[in-house]
This record gives sequence, structure tokens and C-alpha cells, in this order.
Amino acid sequence: SAQAESVINSLGIVEDQDGENGSTDDVELNVFRAQWMSELKPNSASNGGNRGLSSRAADLKRKQELAREEKARELFLKAVEEEENGAVYEAIKYYRRAMQIVPDIEFKINYSRSPDPDGGNENDMDGEIEDLLAYFHQQLTLQDNSLKICVPEVDIAQMHISALPPEVLMYIFRWVVSRDLDLRALEQLSLVCRGFYICARDPEIWRSACLRAWGRSCTKLVPFNSWREMFLERPRVRFDGVYISKTAYIRQGEESLDGFYRAWHQVEYYRYLRFFPDGQVMMLTTPEDPLVTVPRLRSRNTRVESIMCGHYRLSQDTDNQTKVFVVVSKRKEEVITALDRDNLIRWQTAPETEHSFHVGLQLSSGGRQSFNKLNWIHHSCHITYRSTGETVVTAFDLDQMYASFYFARVKSYTAFSERPL
Repeated sequence: SAQAESVINSLGIVEDQDGENGSTDDVELNVFRAQWMSELKPNSASNGGNRGLSSRAADLKRKQELAREEKARELFLKAVEEEENGAVYEAIKYYRRAMQIVPDIEFKINYSRSPDPDGGNENDMDGEIEDLLAYFHQQLTLQDNSLKICVPEVDIAQMHISALPPEVLMYIFRWVVSRDLDLRALEQLSLVCRGFYICARDPEIWRSACLRAWGRSCTKLVPFNSWREMFLERPRVRFDGVYISKTAYIRQGEESLDGFYRAWHQVEYYRYLRFFPDGQVMMLTTPEDPLVTVPRLRSRNTRVESIMCGHYRLSQDTDNQTKVFVVVSKRKEEVITALDRDNLIRWQTAPETEHSFHVGLQLSSGGRQSFNKLNWIHHSCHITYRSTGETVVTAFDLDQMYASFYFARVKSYTAFSERPL
């Protein structure tokens, strides 16, 4: 525009010098000026339009990014839900889709959920719990200073659960927890009412759970402030599901008869570890999918072939690393009985050797769940000869074939309570 003004001014100077043309030249000059300015205005408007288009494009891009992030967040939370429900491989699909949309979606999500005794890092502070318990006690105390667990919301003809003595109600709560230590169900039960919340925070229940989980090694609370805090924060293996390890590799096959090609095989198999509160453990290696195998591991009396049973113990070293040591062996084979047709005498055969496998694992936490990962640190086979009593130990090298175990919660494992805590 400045260049145009200079051109117009120069034209004005020329007009002054050639004033002899008179008014005719003035009219033509004015027309030229008007035409020139009309040609300049669309250019300036187009520049403003370009700026408007760029701003609209930036706004559209931001909206698209927000939409992608929202979609990725939805898929990621769906994956978390599937993982909590035990559908590990469905969860992996959703995780992959979410990270394909937004690679760092895991760090853009704010988790806000209720405390989970088996997998949450959002534990209540002790002071807040004490204040809340005191408040609930005050609200539920009658004039005669006797504690009433709960009050019926509406009048009913049948007997209400509030009529039960506190001792009977606490016994019911112990059935809810069961010998399998289903503290997750206890936390859900505490959401019913204030009275149930008080009962679910009973120190004796949490003390019994700690004794069952760690035995004599948890006789003291130090450094924890409560038995509940110990159960939530002290490293332990989980009993409401199964630890799964998946191994996959490619193996070269045999050459064809004509020698033109050689097949390659992709081999996949799984290792399963199921822990029980009484120190027993089951270990299974199989190519079958978890959807088929996991339901069979619900009972310790399962009849799955090639399953190994044994015991485990927890060990916490000076480096504050919790390790799990497992010793498993195949179940004792059924006594082989044969009938001698001549003498009608039954005879029995027993194996000459006994095989046991010693496994060392390091317990750790990953993601939002606690104590959900086991890393290999040792694996060996012990062969004992019955005739001489000699034991031969063979240690295996830990390579990429030893994938870490990841925990998958299985609801059916705690769906029924066989014995109270």
C-alpha cells in the first residue's frame, strides 16, 4: 500500500507539471486513483482472509487432537476395566489401540477411584479414617450409649439385620472375607452404610488377614500404623487370581522333500502360577489359552494333567526387595497295579527318581495394581535317586524364554466362600 501511495503521489506531481491539460486530466486522474485503490483493497482483504483461515485451521486441529485424546482415554480406561476383570488379552487390544492414537495417553489420565485393597495406590490416610470412624460412631450411638449397627430405612415386617448382635454380624463379615482373603469384597461391603463401614474397619479382621498372609512374621505392626495399612502396603502375592507368563518364539522346521523351502513354526505357550493363603502353590506349563486353563485352576484339587503342586515362602532381603521362592513337583503318580495271571499276585512299581523344581521370583508392582508382577531370578531342577539318596541339581540359564509373570484377577476364584476367616 505504501508503494501504491508513492505511485499516486508521483502521478499527482506529473499532473501539477502538466497543468495545461486542465480539468479533463483531473477527472481521468481521479478515475485512475479510484481504480487503483479498488485493486489494492481486495489484496488486503485476502491477506486478512488468509489469517482467518489459518486461525480456523489451528482451531480445527486442536479440536481434532482433543477428540483423538478423548477417544484414546476411553479405550485406555476400557482396557483397565478389562484387565481388572481378568480379560488380559482383551485389555491388550484396547491398550494397543489407545497408544496408536495417542502414544503417551497413560500419562494424560487422572485416576479417581475408591481404594482397592488388592491393587490400589489410593489408600486413605490414617488420620482421616480415624476421624471418619469417630464420626460414624457418634452418629450411630443411641441415648443409652449402645452402638447400633444400622437403622432400617423403611418399616418392614421381617426382622432387619440391625437386630443381630454385633458378634453375629462380625462372624458374617468373616465369612465374606473367607479363608481366601477376599478383602476386596469386604471393602465393597463397607459401602452399604455407616455401620457396615465401621464393621469393615474392625482391627481383628485385618489382623487375622495379615496373620494368614504372612504367618508369624507379622506379629508386630511396626512400621505400620494399623493392620489394614499393613495388608494394603506390605508386599505379598495375591490370591484372587492367577499369575500368567506368555512365551513365544520362532523355530526352524525341517526342509521339504524337494529341498525348495524350509518351514518356520511360531511356538507359543503359557506358564501359570496360582498361590493360596496357606502356603500352597500350583504351577502349570501348557500351550492352551488362558480362557481354557484359568477356570480349571480354581480348586487346588484340580485334575489338570502335568500340573505341579508345592509350597512357597516370601523373603525380604536387606535391599528391601521381596522375593518368592517356590518348590513344586508333579503329583505322586497313581500306584500301577498289575495282576499276575499265574500267581494272582498284585505288584506295585515306584519311580526310581523324584523330580522337583525350584523357582525364585522377585515381586514388584506395575501400573495401578500392586504386587502384580513376578520376575525370574532362579530356576533349577533337583533329581533325587531313591536307591542312593543322591540329589543332582541342574540350574537353567535365564534367557528371553523366561518372560515375567503378570497378575490377572479372576472373579470366580472368590465367588464362593467355603470357610470363614
